[in-house]
Amino acid sequence: MISIKEVTKQTGISVRTLRYYDEINLLPPAGKTEGGHRLYGEKELKKLQEIQFLKTLGFNLKEIKEMLSDVNWNWVQGLENQLNYTLKEKEKILEIESTLKGLINGLTIDGTIDLIYIQKLIQLYQQDSEKRNVYRKRYFHSDERELLERLPNMNQDDPDSLEWVALLGQLKQHMNKGVAAPEIQRIIRRMHEKTLETFGDNDAFFDKIWAIRKSPEKSQEVGFYPIEQEVLDFFEKAWDVFQKNENND
Repeated sequence: MISIKEVTKQTGISVRTLRYYDEINLLPPAGKTEGGHRLYGEKELKKLQEIQFLKTLGFNLKEIKEMLSDVNWNWVQGLENQLNYTLKEKEKILEIESTLKGLINGLTIDGTIDLIYIQKLIQLYQQDSEKRNVYRKRYFHSDERELLERLPNMNQDDPDSLEWVALLGQLKQHMNKGVAAPEIQRIIRRMHEKTLETFGDNDAFFDKIWAIRKSPEKSQEVGFYPIEQEVLDFFEKAWDVFQKNENND
């Protein structure tokens, strides 16, 4: 038998934790010295390993106590319940991760995030996916819905989405220079190139996207990333300048 301090040395589990396990009758010591110090044997050390393993699977101490004390414990059902719980928690974490990426990308675009912007993002993230798909089916046919999946996702950090984030940020940064400014036209040209690279020359699809994008209500219904009307109007004017320059070349 070994002392509680020796158990701590061997396992890395603190004396305080071992004492707490004893207090809640999860892991009583095998015995005590005449001076009242706890002693542990092989049986207790094995049980301690089991406790730590079950903790890594996400079980709380109350559940672990029941599992290890009940000889008729249904391990299959218990593990399945824990798996379902873990999957639900994973979904929540992924939602939080997506929200954080969206906020970071939004900060990159805008420089600051105001309460109205945050509210729009929250509404977008809370939107039911089934409801969003209903609206997408209303506005787009099946081939177009497949193209929608290629749109940049502002809640992701893939290279394509990050470049769109950077381009939008640059556009907003240089808006005060006017729609015909060389900086603006270079940004518009790159946006045009990226659009052709991703979707090809599909004017009908882009016209539909733009019509929905210009409507705040429809844009939110289909789950488009919120962009201020001022930026959309500026982009439209800059795009007109770009097209005129292209036609004159």
